[in-house]
Amino acid sequence: MKIWQKNIEVNKDIESFTVGKDRELDLEMAAFDVLGSLAHVEMLESIGLLTAPELAEIQVALKKIYAEIEAGEFKIEDTVEDVHSQVEWLLTQRIGEAGKKIHSGRSRNDQVLVDLKLFFRDRIEVMVDNTVTLFQQLIALSNEHKNKLVPGYTHLQIAMPSSFGLWFGAYAESLVDDMEVMLAAWKICNKNPLGSAAGYGSSFPLNRTMTTELLGFENLNYNVVYAQMGRGKTERILAQAMSSVAATLAKMSMDVTLFINQNFGFIKFPDELTTGSSIMPHKKNPDVFELIRSRCNKIQALPNEIAMMTTNLPSGYHRDLQLLKENLFPSMVSLNECLEMTTYMLQHIDIKDDILKDKKYDYLFSVEVVNDLALKGIPFREAYKIVGESIESGNFVPGVEVNHTHEGSIGNLCNPEIEQMMEAILDQFNFEKTKTAIQQLLA
Repeated sequence: MKIWQKNIEVNKDIESFTVGKDRELDLEMAAFDVLGSLAHVEMLESIGLLTAPELAEIQVALKKIYAEIEAGEFKIEDTVEDVHSQVEWLLTQRIGEAGKKIHSGRSRNDQVLVDLKLFFRDRIEVMVDNTVTLFQQLIALSNEHKNKLVPGYTHLQIAMPSSFGLWFGAYAESLVDDMEVMLAAWKICNKNPLGSAAGYGSSFPLNRTMTTELLGFENLNYNVVYAQMGRGKTERILAQAMSSVAATLAKMSMDVTLFINQNFGFIKFPDELTTGSSIMPHKKNPDVFELIRSRCNKIQALPNEIAMMTTNLPSGYHRDLQLLKENLFPSMVSLNECLEMTTYMLQHIDIKDDILKDKKYDYLFSVEVVNDLALKGIPFREAYKIVGESIESGNFVPGVEVNHTHEGSIGNLCNPEIEQMMEAILDQFNFEKTKTAIQQLLA
């Protein structure tokens, strides 16, 4: 029997279709379901719906289930619909009547909402940690290779001198803005929906502030209707943050596939980190970055997928929302793998020296010559014309000295300032508060 089932046997095909991949995906939320229940039952005891001995018995049993989940010994039976049902069934089997009381004052709707919020908080921390590791790698490479010049392009045409200091630093600062977006997602995920029940509250005198504090949430989703409306919206906002990180990785991957190409030849990787061809013995392909590019482009489609699945749904719960997990959960795994692999590959990057000594890059320095003339008093438009005519006549002589000193330029990367921006954002996540709350709940 399902926890919602009456005395009618559900058609097996209907059951299979409606459960879908829930058992498989719910395993990822199992630990968080137990955490939500631990907070809920402590609150129930405080308002008289559980006795102190019942609470103690339930807490011991729930913590044992949590330990089994952490040890990989927990599974959702085929006869059970989802993780919420499995935990409650196990609890009831082990301690009897007290286990049947834990659902008082909540619905599966707010139960899955709080599970998801706790799960997302955990996964955001992992994504942030992996992003920070990559960020630090990029800053280190930027500092190390700040004097190695490389062509800068506009319209994929040779444009002006750049440097690997600028290139690595650009992607580092891009991750700073990505973490601003992730911080917004974190703030949305860090609000407590528990106690909203099926989306219309409860006649029990619930203490929602108490469960908020116990679970380490920053605040409540106060309005119970809006708490339910947050399902789908939360996923979309998180997907947008993931998409922002993915866009940075995809663009960098595209650059790498160009730079490793023999016609560019700016960088290379050890042979064991590239792949070959079945018929062309000379090939050393950047498959890792091609797959990162494609995976991250898939992640960039995720917010739109979620939007299409939730567009024009009225307020209240709808079963459509169940399917969001099928898109979002694997994408979080994929993004973390892309972050980790990008960092690993960049630890082994080899950058060519003296790239701009190749004659085909002489015109990169045309702006430098124009600016030098302007600094000597020739009006800029006149200097531009003089240099343009020398290029057309074949008499252009590049001035290969690059003298960029303003903030964020080749000679003044401002990496410490970029690091300070990242640190200011990371401080706002305050992961320690949530960790401490969970540790106390499990103590």
